[in-house]
Amino acid sequence: MGKRLAICAVAQIKNHPNYHYLRFQNMLLECFESIIKQTKVTFDMEKGIRTIITCSDDMFDARTISNNGITDVVGAHFRGEEKMAQESINGLGYAMACILSGHDDVILFMGHCKESQGESRRMVSNLAYDPFYCRPLGMDYHNVDALQARAYMEKSKVTDEHLAKIVVRSRKNGKKNPYGRENKIVNEKEVLNSPMYSDPLRELYIYPVTDWAYGMLLCSEERAQEFTKKPVYITGYGSCMDRYFLGDKDITSNFSLKNAAQRAYAKAGIKDPTKEIQLFELSDHAAYQLPMWAEGVGIADEGKGGKWIDDGGMDKFNVNLSGGQLNGNPLLLGGAARAIECYYHLSNQAGDRQVKGAKRAVAQAATGGAGQHQAVIVMEA
Repeated sequence: MGKRLAICAVAQIKNHPNYHYLRFQNMLLECFESIIKQTKVTFDMEKGIRTIITCSDDMFDARTISNNGITDVVGAHFRGEEKMAQESINGLGYAMACILSGHDDVILFMGHCKESQGESRRMVSNLAYDPFYCRPLGMDYHNVDALQARAYMEKSKVTDEHLAKIVVRSRKNGKKNPYGRENKIVNEKEVLNSPMYSDPLRELYIYPVTDWAYGMLLCSEERAQEFTKKPVYITGYGSCMDRYFLGDKDITSNFSLKNAAQRAYAKAGIKDPTKEIQLFELSDHAAYQLPMWAEGVGIADEGKGGKWIDDGGMDKFNVNLSGGQLNGNPLLLGGAARAIECYYHLSNQAGDRQVKGAKRAVAQAATGGAGQHQAVIVMEA
């Protein structure tokens, strides 16, 4: 087998505040039909799709074994179907393992999340915590991120004004993304005057509630030309999980992201990401995470996030030209959104956002409070 996983096609619907008029099956079907139309792939057990990977969450879908409701829509009857119930970027890592091991050579990867239909995404993430000690305290991803934000901002000299700049830039970039969530363009003063959400995070510092679905066709390097003339390859993947209990770790250390990035870079043969990578898509659930994750993937100096913003680091390294997760992607699907944006640039399909001559890109995603679990992929044209 070759040493690269090929992305042959992607499909997505527009990120939206509330698809109340669509079932998630409808959202997925639109993506599914687009993939079939683009690639002409079949479900023949010898030459076609034998394995489907899906990403969804029982809590957001409000049902147990929620992937059971989509098997018909994604063509998963009588064949392998694996559910990714954590961050979608890990589905790409799983597909990479399946294909590079020789277990499979064509995989359909699809995901959906309707954050709008849940009572509260904070109640959902509260369930991620220990039921005896942490849940009763009301811990959720947002207030735990707020603890990290305060500590990180002090360490790296990141100010409210820096965070306001990040939000303004995110929304401007999101307007250029045809699949981006529609958000009001704001100025820095409006951002700084938005209500406090979870100190020190204001409402506009947090990604908005969003519904979305996507699809990807993945295959071995040897078969890529059967489905596309412009394959994009995943050449590196790394992931790392930090300690579970918040008090057991240094929440400003970027421990899991640094480890994930190092593993991905090593596999892809990257020695200096500042010189060898032309595009970075980082999953910023909150504004402070953009400079923090930039430190973690090696494009900002440790403890210098504020200076990195002042020096124009976001534009210098082409960070989050899609608008990032801060502009609006569902919690589970930020990694897939980052990878899809990288795919557009590397296949020269990014329109007005296009990074000229982009050969390599990095997509990163986190899940869990304070970036507990991190994953990084390296992609190449």
